[in-house]
Amino acid sequence: MFILMVVIFVLGYTAIALEHPLKIDKAASALFIGTATWVAYIFGAFDIFTQGFSPAWNEFVASNPHENTHEGMIHFIGHNQVIHHLGEIGEILFFLLGAMTIVEIVDQHEGFKAITDKIKTTKKVKLLWILSFITFFMSAALDNLTTTIVMVALLRKLIEDKQTRWFFASMVVLAANAGGAWSPIGDVTTIMLWIGGQVTTVSIITQVILPSLVCMIVPLALLSFTMKGNVKRPQIEEDEGVNTSQGERNLLLVMGVLGLLFVPVFKTVTHLPPYMGMLLSLAILWITTEIIHKKKEESNKLTVTNILQKVDVPTVLFFLGILSAVAALQSAGQLHILAQFLDEQLGSVFAIDLAIGVLSSIVDNVPLVAGAMGMYPIADPAATGYLANFVQDGVFWEFLAYTAGTGGSMLIIGSAAGVAAMGLEKIDFIWYLKRISLLALLGYVAGAAVYYLQHILMAG
Repeated sequence: MFILMVVIFVLGYTAIALEHPLKIDKAASALFIGTATWVAYIFGAFDIFTQGFSPAWNEFVASNPHENTHEGMIHFIGHNQVIHHLGEIGEILFFLLGAMTIVEIVDQHEGFKAITDKIKTTKKVKLLWILSFITFFMSAALDNLTTTIVMVALLRKLIEDKQTRWFFASMVVLAANAGGAWSPIGDVTTIMLWIGGQVTTVSIITQVILPSLVCMIVPLALLSFTMKGNVKRPQIEEDEGVNTSQGERNLLLVMGVLGLLFVPVFKTVTHLPPYMGMLLSLAILWITTEIIHKKKEESNKLTVTNILQKVDVPTVLFFLGILSAVAALQSAGQLHILAQFLDEQLGSVFAIDLAIGVLSSIVDNVPLVAGAMGMYPIADPAATGYLANFVQDGVFWEFLAYTAGTGGSMLIIGSAAGVAAMGLEKIDFIWYLKRISLLALLGYVAGAAVYYLQHILMAG
């Protein structure tokens, strides 16, 4: 069963990667492996535990030797590990659900028009730089997935030609991933590291923003020498039936962004989990919209109750399945074995993180980071030598935020932002591989080099 758990995970991952040819939604595959791995785990509990594979069980039974029975093993998995991991997963899912709802509220009220209406240029190079920097900082404040969705919608208003729009959408993916890597709320992986206590707000921003910026600027600089001409704008038909004033749009944009930025402050001040701050921001925004539309007729489609129907629930279920599967592999011990292998074969935290970044372009970065969090516990603050890399805000965790956040840009399926752009614009996998992957790789390597030099200078 120990091996079967890995087989289920690999086969499920293959189905996720081949979502479009198989025509099976990745959320369905993720939910399958998220439950099937736990089923295999609990059926194989006796063999897994008696052979000493699971560090979680070894630690538990050392404190509770009377539980070292088959019934005790079943109880440990069903009532200890499942509940423990569900709590951690739930924090991430409620955080994401709250963030996605807030962004959807602002978008449905056309709050983002305040940004899009100010972009006038049609020069390709200038437009690319403007959109990339908007994406970079918007991604840090919102998150890379929702920012990509907003920016792709913007591109449809700015660029008519499909191939040109594909190129700009692909560069938006690079910028969104780079922008999300240095913010505690900018990417699912940094959210996971932040909620898990591996990194803190100020440290992740100050240490990773420069490498992330270089990761975006290097491809932009190279394109500035090769990209020529202007974009042709499509004819836009004004949307009828939007029942919001300019003041309401601006109000909701400001409240939405401030609500998201409030979350790290909430965590610092109250020491409560970040998802509570996100839900508080959502509640305030929800109440505000109820008051705004209370006396209006024909504004039902702008109520949060209706807007919630537009929130991307399959994405939330996808993360639930993936994180559940990774939790099973962590609890059973497969990730512990992988950690030992990486330590023995690579030996350097920089090499391990770089490898995880490259792998995140092939498979989703969420389980890779979840796996790393399971493989490497946070070291004691007084740790020295190699273990010092794993303390809170240690080199391993900060560099992992960078590599896992930006490495997925090398392939279109390597990040949530890439998958969103691929789905919205029907970007071809091979097209992206030929035109964007090398640019993403050069940016990834350049940013990694900057982080390494930054670390050497600070250590010296």
